Amino acid sequence: MSGERNPNFRGMTVAAFESRRAEEMSALISNFGGVPLVATSVREVPLAENPAAFTFAEKLFAGEIDAVICLTGVGTRTLLEVLQTRWARAEIVQAFTRATIVARGPKPVKVLREYDIPVTIAVPEPNTWREILQELDESPRGFSFAGSHIAVQEYGISNHRFLDELEQRGAEVMQVPVYRWALPEDLKPLKHAVSEIVAGKVHAALFTNATQAYHLLEVADQVGSRQALLKNINRTVVCSIGPACTEALLACGIPVDMEPQHPKMGAFVHEAAARVSELMEKKKKSEAGSQKPEASVRVQNRLHPAAAVPAWFDSRFMKACRREAVDATPIWLMRQAGRYMKEYRDLRAKVPFLELCKNPTLVTEVTVTAAERLKVDAAIIFADLLLIVEPLGFGLEYDMGEGPVISPKLEKPADVDRLREVDPQESLAYLYEAIRQTRAALDAKLPLIGFAGAPFTLASYLIEGGGSRNYRQTKAMMYSDEGAWRELMEHLAKNLARYINGQIAAGVQAVQIFDSWVGCLGPKDYREYVLPYSKMLIDAITPGTPVIHFGTGNPMLLEPMRNAGGDIIGVDSKIELDAAWTHIGHDRGIQGNLDPVVLCADQAYIRKRVERILLQADGRNGHVFNLGHGILPDTPVDNVIALVEMVRELSRR
Repeated sequence: MSGERNPNFRGMTVAAFESRRAEEMSALISNFGGVPLVATSVREVPLAENPAAFTFAEKLFAGEIDAVICLTGVGTRTLLEVLQTRWARAEIVQAFTRATIVARGPKPVKVLREYDIPVTIAVPEPNTWREILQELDESPRGFSFAGSHIAVQEYGISNHRFLDELEQRGAEVMQVPVYRWALPEDLKPLKHAVSEIVAGKVHAALFTNATQAYHLLEVADQVGSRQALLKNINRTVVCSIGPACTEALLACGIPVDMEPQHPKMGAFVHEAAARVSELMEKKKKSEAGSQKPEASVRVQNRLHPAAAVPAWFDSRFMKACRREAVDATPIWLMRQAGRYMKEYRDLRAKVPFLELCKNPTLVTEVTVTAAERLKVDAAIIFADLLLIVEPLGFGLEYDMGEGPVISPKLEKPADVDRLREVDPQESLAYLYEAIRQTRAALDAKLPLIGFAGAPFTLASYLIEGGGSRNYRQTKAMMYSDEGAWRELMEHLAKNLARYINGQIAAGVQAVQIFDSWVGCLGPKDYREYVLPYSKMLIDAITPGTPVIHFGTGNPMLLEPMRNAGGDIIGVDSKIELDAAWTHIGHDRGIQGNLDPVVLCADQAYIRKRVERILLQADGRNGHVFNLGHGILPDTPVDNVIALVEMVRELSRR
C-alpha cells in the first residue's frame, strides 16, 4: 500500500455518505485524524407485502430452487425475517439447506451463519457479480447451470447484465426483491454536505455505493448547485470503495482518485487516510499546470490518472464524440428500436405506447434487444420526446395514428403562467429507473444515449397541441409577445436541463437534443428566438457529457446551431455531409446523414450511398454515422443490419 506509514487525515474535512454504518464511518474518520462530515444519503424502503419473497419460499419448500444467491447482508436478513412471518425458523433453515447457497461477500455470510444456514460458496473480493459467476462456473460441487432454477435476492436496482449471464448459461432465474432505495426523509445533512463541497471546504469524499453518487447529485439539483458541485468536487480527493461504485461516479461526471486494495470499510478509510495528502498534492499540481480548454470543447478526459476507466469510455462512439481517432466510424440509428422490428410490433400490440414508455422492464427489453440485434456502437434509451409534458402540467395522449395530442394547449401568452416546475426525480422516476436497468443490462463497452426535445420544439408542441405543418400559432406567439416567449423558453430550458442531467446521473453516457421542428424558421429568427435558449440548455448540461445537437429542415441553420452548442452537430439529408461540415466547422464533430428512404432500396444501392457519405467525411475524426432522421416503419430489418455491417467494413482504418 502506498502513502504514509502512519495514516492520518491531518485535520482535513472528510465527507462520507454512508447510511446503515454512518456512526462507524464517522468514528473511523475521527480515529484517523479527520473531521467527519457524514451525511446519510440512502434510506432502504421494504417492498410492500413482499409477494416475490413468499412465491420464492413456496418454490424453495417444494424443492424447485437449486441455488439461492444472497447479494447483501441487510437484504438477506430482511428476506429471512419476512419469511418468518409465515413459517417457523426451523422450516426455513431446512429448506435453504437443500439448495446451493451463494453469499456475495462477508455480510450475507454473517447473516446466514446467524441462522445456521450453511454457505456453499462465499464469493471472494471484490465481490462483484463477475466473481459470483466465476465461483459457480468453478464450483467444486460441480454446479450445473443447464436447466437449473436460481433465485437472486436483489437490492435496490436489478443487475440485468448479471441476470442475463445466468440465463445465457442455461439457468431459469427468479428475482427476489426485498427493498428499494429512496432519499432519506431528512435531507438537511445531505444539503449541508453539498454546500460544503461547493464552498471548497471538503478535502476528501468517501463513497461506498453507487446510489450515494446518484442521490448526492439529485439533492444538488434540488438546491440548484449541480454545476457548482461538479466543478468543486474536482478539487476534492474522491475515494470509491470498488469498481461498481467507481463506474457510477464516473458516469455522474465525478472523477475518482482512489480505490482501496480491499473493499471493506475499515481498510477503505485506512488507505484513504494514508494516501490523501499524496493525492491532494497531485491534484494541486495537475490543476496548476493545466491550460484552460477552448470554450467550444466540452468533452475531455476528466479522469485522474489513477482512476478506473469504465469500459464504454474508450468505445468508438465516445472517442468520436471527443474527435479522437477510431478504428472504424461508429454508427447508431435514430429510432433503432421501433415499428420496423417485429419484436417491437408484437409488444406494441399488447401494450399502449405511453404505458410501454413508463415500464422500466419493457423499456430495457426494447432498448437492449435493438442494440444487440443491430450490433450498433451505441444504444439510445427507448422513450418519447414528450414525456416531460405531463410534469409540466399538460395531458398527453396518442391518437390512432400515434400522433401526440397535448391538452390544454398554450393558446395565449397568459397561459405560460400555467407551466409547472418539474421535479424529474419524482415525476419521471420511471425513466431514470429504466436507464439504470438498461445500463446494467447492456454490454459494459456499449455507451447509452439519453435525449430530450430542444426548447423550441417542445414549445411548438405545447402551443400547437401536437404536430403542425406551418407552426402558425407558435410563430404568432413568438412574434407578438416577446416577454411571454422569453418566459416560456427560459422555463423550458431550465426544466429540460434538470431532466437531462437526471438521465446522466442515472447512467447515460451522452445525450441528444432533438430540435425536430426548428427547420420552419430562417437563420435570423433562429438567432433571435431560439439560439439563446438552446445555448442556455446545453450550457447547463453536466460537463464532460457529449452533447449531440440535432435539427432538421433547414441547412442554413447549421452555423447558428453550432453557436448554440453541442460537441456533435447532427444533420439531416437535405445537405451533403462535406458541405454541412464546412458550415459547422471541423472543430466540431458531425452526425449523419443517410436518407432513411435509402434503406428501403436494394442493398447494392445502400452500399453506394454509404460509400458516398464516408468519402465526404474523408476519415476525419469526429464523424458518427447515422440517418438524416429516424428509421421508417416499413424499412426491412435485414437492410438495417446490413447498413451497420457496411459502415464498419467500408470505414475500417
